[in-house]
Amino acid sequence: MFGDLQRSRIIAYSAAFIGLIALGSWISLPIGNIPFTLQTLFVLLAGIVMHRYGAIPVLLYCILGVLGLPLFHNGMAGIGVLLGPTGGYLIGFIFAGLITGLAYEHTSRIIRICGIVCATLVIYLFGVAWLMLSLQLGFIAAVTTGMLPFIPGCAIKAAVAYIIGEHLT
Repeated sequence: MFGDLQRSRIIAYSAAFIGLIALGSWISLPIGNIPFTLQTLFVLLAGIVMHRYGAIPVLLYCILGVLGLPLFHNGMAGIGVLLGPTGGYLIGFIFAGLITGLAYEHTSRIIRICGIVCATLVIYLFGVAWLMLSLQLGFIAAVTTGMLPFIPGCAIKAAVAYIIGEHLT
């Protein structure tokens, strides 16, 4: 590892983004069973900054939270959070970090915007699917409670992530 600048950056950025995602989880507004948090912003930024390695801090964040560190929304921890109504969103975060990262390996603004949009949709896909399973909701009910109220906030977070990404790259 000595002298491997790329590996050192991945480790340092991973630590920073685990902290930022955890910080974003504390900034939450409860909307039914699913809180509105700033986690998504930092998940997207992890992909923007770390490219394909953007999934690493998100995966580690989930693992550390499951192992008992109070990293999830409102200081929650444990496997119960992953198995609860918000678990699908947390799993979706991992794929969102990867999708955004892969998009940001390209210089095309269209690909980058599409990457952010697709990453956000993947979070919703996992979240809504898990809501249907964990709370025994129908599709319409899951979309109504787990997606529609969050679209304006997610659009703002996605735009902010893109603007920050434009200044970083």
